[in-house]
Amino acid sequence: MTALILSLVLFLFPLAYRPGPGNMCFVALGARHGFAATIPPNLGYHLATVVATFLIGLGLVSVIGPGSMVFEVMKAAGSFYVLWLAYKMLRAGADANEAGKGYGAGFRDGALLLVLNPNVYVIILLMLTQFAGAGPFDLLGQVTLITAVFTINNFLAFVLWTLAGDRLGSLFRGKSSARVLNAGLPPCLPVWRYGCF
Repeated sequence: MTALILSLVLFLFPLAYRPGPGNMCFVALGARHGFAATIPPNLGYHLATVVATFLIGLGLVSVIGPGSMVFEVMKAAGSFYVLWLAYKMLRAGADANEAGKGYGAGFRDGALLLVLNPNVYVIILLMLTQFAGAGPFDLLGQVTLITAVFTINNFLAFVLWTLAGDRLGSLFRGKSSARVLNAGLPPCLPVWRYGCF
């Protein structure tokens, strides 16, 4: 079991700690609103992670695998999602901070960030395809272990990125310097107020 957990963590490390869309949204939230304001969306994101990973692991991993039509569509959707986020980052205006002034994203915002990110589904499918079936447990035990390791690893990555954003944001708390921050960090949450997605 230890070997399975270690292998899973090594597999997930570059995926969880890279500057991907989820991490960058939490950097932006931490920079704009401080670490404490990111706790509700972080919990929403990771509860959605638990639910999605568990359901896919128990019901869809045997139906949707690499090479299937659904898997290829999800990979393409994930690529377009990342390109669209990059486009929105480049177009984030200097007044974006005013739009989000005094607003900290909530639990629902974090859950939506996961649900609307096709890349997460690709990662979950790859992870389950690689690691479900390995280890001493039945399918339920394997999926539970994989879900727990995946969620905890991602949660730690988000906390680190959010703390980095909070520290960066503390350098730009003044009104004039906020414009510089907005040029580098897009307003990602909530989806319906900022239009990041």
